[in-house]
Amino acid sequence: MTINKEDFIKELNKDLEWEFAAAIQYVQHAAVITGAEYDSITKELIIHSNEEMAHAVSLSEIISDLGGTPVIDVEERKISNQSKTMLEQDLAGEELAISRYKTRVKQADELGEHGMRRVLEDILMQEEEHRRDLLSSLGR
Repeated sequence: MTINKEDFIKELNKDLEWEFAAAIQYVQHAAVITGAEYDSITKELIIHSNEEMAHAVSLSEIISDLGGTPVIDVEERKISNQSKTMLEQDLAGEELAISRYKTRVKQADELGEHGMRRVLEDILMQEEEHRRDLLSSLGR
């Protein structure tokens, strides 16, 4: 399925909403997560939040470069009072991001936007790293 520039911008804006949500969710989870077994991941969650905001900046630049307007909307955030559940929520968010960015990389390629494809691939690699961190902290 070939994508046009307008739909690509729409999808990038949806990715941007998810990046904002991930950054917020990571901050909240890092603040409230408890349990000695989660001490090391707490600091990592703040790093993830900062990286998600960097992704948001990159997406905003891409959207603007394509002639679109970056959104300020935020997608759904998940909270829990169970530490393991929080990490599972974060993992689900990373799985969604990975799936979406794999699609976005292909779409950028279809549109001949090779520089943008490269930026999206870099974001994808970081999301995959986040997934590995979360899987490790969950003992998987």
